[in-house]
Amino acid sequence: MTSAAARLFLLPLLLCALPARALERFDFSAPLMFTTFRISVHAQDRAQAEKAADAAFKRIAALNAVFSDYEPNSELIQCCNAGPDKPVKVSADLYDLVHRSQQLAEITDGAFDITCGNLTHLWRRTKRTHQLPPAERRQLALAATDWHALRLDEKAHTLTLLKPGMLLDVGGIAKGYAADAGLKVLREHGLNSALMMAGGDIAIGDPPPGEDAWEIKLRQFATQKPEEDLISVRLHNCGVSTSGDLYQFTEIEGKRYSHIVSPFTGMGLTERIACSVIAPDCTTSDALATAMCVLGKERGEKAASQIKGVTVKFAQTTADAK
Repeated sequence: MTSAAARLFLLPLLLCALPARALERFDFSAPLMFTTFRISVHAQDRAQAEKAADAAFKRIAALNAVFSDYEPNSELIQCCNAGPDKPVKVSADLYDLVHRSQQLAEITDGAFDITCGNLTHLWRRTKRTHQLPPAERRQLALAATDWHALRLDEKAHTLTLLKPGMLLDVGGIAKGYAADAGLKVLREHGLNSALMMAGGDIAIGDPPPGEDAWEIKLRQFATQKPEEDLISVRLHNCGVSTSGDLYQFTEIEGKRYSHIVSPFTGMGLTERIACSVIAPDCTTSDALATAMCVLGKERGEKAASQIKGVTVKFAQTTADAK
C-alpha cells in the first residue's frame, strides 16, 4: 500500500476515534394555548436546539388554530357551527384528537366528555360574575352534553354532532396532545433527549445524556405549602399530568368550586381533590388527570386500570394529611 493510500485509509479510522461532542441542555418557552409551553432539550449547539424548538412551537400554534374554542374561525368551532346531523370533513389532527377523546369517554363512563362545551361556557361566566348559573340553563347545557351523540366516520374522515346546540370543548386533552406533537417535532430534528411542558402536562422523551430518567416533581398534598407538597419521580418516554383545584377555583357564597366541571352535574367540583397521572403519552395523561378528579379515587383507579401503562397518584387533601 502506498503512503498516500495508507493516509486515506487511516483518516476515517482517526475520525471515528474522535470523541463525540458532548450534548448541552437548552431551555425555551413560548406563550401558547393560554399557558406557557416550555422545552428542555439536549443538543450539540444552540443553533440546532433553536431550530428544533421553533419548529415545535410552530406546530403547537397550528394545533391551537384547529382546537381552540376561543378562536371563532378554528376548525373546532366550524364543526360546531355546522349544526346537528351534518357530517363535516375534518383534518387528521382533529379527527385523531376526537377519536382519542371518545375512547377515553368510554373508559371513564363519560367523566371525560368533550361535548361539554355548553357547560364550560356557563362556568366561565360563573367565574367572571361569581354567580351560579340558573338551574334551567344548566339543565339545557346538560341535555346537550352526551359523548354518545358524537359520530366519527373513519372512512369519510367526518365528524357529526347529533344534538342541536351541542358544543365541543377539547381543553381537557388538547394541551397534552400538543405536548406530544411538539416532542415528536424535536425527535424529527434528531433531538431525542427532551421534554415538553404545557402547564401541568409534560411529554417526556429519552433521558438526559448519562442519566436513566428525567426528575419530575409531582404534588403530594392539596395544600398551599409548595415547599412541602412536592415529591420526585424519575420518568422517561411517557406523559405525566396533574390536575386539581389548588390554584384554579372560585368561591361563591362561602362555597369553594373547582375550575373542573363535572359533565354529570354541570357544576365545578366541590370536593378537594388533586391527581397526577403517568401514562404512555401526554394526550392520555392530560385527559385522565381531569377525569380522575371527576370520578374520585375508587372509581378513578378502576377506570385507569383498563389502560396499560397508566399509574394514578391521588394527592391527599388538607383533611387527609392531618
